[in-house]
Amino acid sequence: MKRLIDGFVFDLDGTLYLGESALTHAPETVAELRRRGKKVLFVSNKPLEPGSVYAQKLTRLGIPASSEEVITSAFVLGCHLACTEPGLRLFVIGEENLRQELRAHGLHIVPDLLDQDPREVIDPQGIDAVVVAFDRTLDYRKLNTAYQALKKGARFFATNSDNICPMPGGGIPDAGATIAYLEHLTGRKLELLAGKPSPLMMNIAMQRLGLPAGRCMMIGDRLETDIKMGHDAGMATGVVLTGVTTRALAAAHSPAPDFILNHIGQLFDYIE
Repeated sequence: MKRLIDGFVFDLDGTLYLGESALTHAPETVAELRRRGKKVLFVSNKPLEPGSVYAQKLTRLGIPASSEEVITSAFVLGCHLACTEPGLRLFVIGEENLRQELRAHGLHIVPDLLDQDPREVIDPQGIDAVVVAFDRTLDYRKLNTAYQALKKGARFFATNSDNICPMPGGGIPDAGATIAYLEHLTGRKLELLAGKPSPLMMNIAMQRLGLPAGRCMMIGDRLETDIKMGHDAGMATGVVLTGVTTRALAAAHSPAPDFILNHIGQLFDYIE
């Protein structure tokens, strides 16, 4: 029996595209949903670009999207901290877009050490919270500064906790490894996660959709983030096998996805 779904939240990497190529049937599927009057949003744990850039990429790949339809983990973290703890001094393990996103929300970023001796560490007394994100500029200096600050009692936040970021030809290390490193060294546990599977991201998505969870569906390629977040929100869930998940993993996972799709084009086999 097909499900009546009016709102769809799509993951990006591994679900709609991989690298610079749209995945099989992705443009046609999103276009047909829009033709049927369905609401569509896109979410990404990547804090590397603003939502406008992801919207431009989707449009370039044949999936027209606006900035308001894209929600990133960096945006979610900025919104949350601006509303709850706007005065914190943040040390960021992350790239420049994340810094800009947080500053755009009026948050204070502790200056990095790009022009100083790479062995130097920022005084941890001047850091109220450490923010960890996907960071391809990660080095020992950043790790040591974060370690010293956390040992002195700084708060511990992250945009996302993915271990691997899918890329053409294979995945690359993501923020999860950095989080695990700092947790192991300090004995501290991550205090706040902004991206999937955090309810913070889904709360913003549900507000934008303006629909009850029971009439919405989360679709992604990751069981531990996409499917868990949708399940926890009370949404229908569909996992696609075009990213990091195999059919065997999906079938054995708890919570189980409602639907397992070889590719996004199979969505219409399950929804009205």
